[in-house]
Amino acid sequence: MKLVALALVVAALAVPAALAGTPTLKGTVGPGFTITLTQGGKKVTKLKAGTYVIKVSDKSNIHNFHLQGPGVDKKTSVGKVQNVTWKVTLKKGKYTYICDPHKTIMHGSFTVS
Repeated sequence: MKLVALALVVAALAVPAALAGTPTLKGTVGPGFTITLTQGGKKVTKLKAGTYVIKVSDKSNIHNFHLQGPGVDKKTSVGKVQNVTWKVTLKKGKYTYICDPHKTIMHGSFTVS
């Protein structure tokens, strides 16, 4: 039993260590009618292809954060306030992030080269 507990602790510590050198983006949706994607406090408009960690803070149960683009389709759930972390590989192309229930007013995009 102790060996299983130790293995779980080691596995839990390995995930953050594996992500440590990966660039991080911050996605936020809500609590009002706002949605953003930033890196270092600046709005993301262009990125280089590669692997990124995206930390999403979904601050409202009437919104979601939905990221779509070449090879990526990730979203949080409408009806939940939650924080999630995704590791994604971004390829060349255009990516969009939207709130599905309010996509006409809550959206953004960026390009990857």
